[in-house]
Amino acid sequence: MDTNVKEKVMALAKEGKLPCKKALALADELGVSPSAVGKAANDSSIKIVGCQLGCFG
Repeated sequence: MDTNVKEKVMALAKEGKLPCKKALALADELGVSPSAVGKAANDSSIKIVGCQLGCFG
């Protein structure tokens, strides 16, 4: 996995949580799939919250 994705996820997360909107924006910014951001979050024990589309699970 790209360590840059994991670092960015960790930087954006607050109290172990990352809003879905920010996760999707990060995926777009980095040119990766939402699932890559989700995997980075899972690997870092960060929960994606407020997801309305079910992209992260």
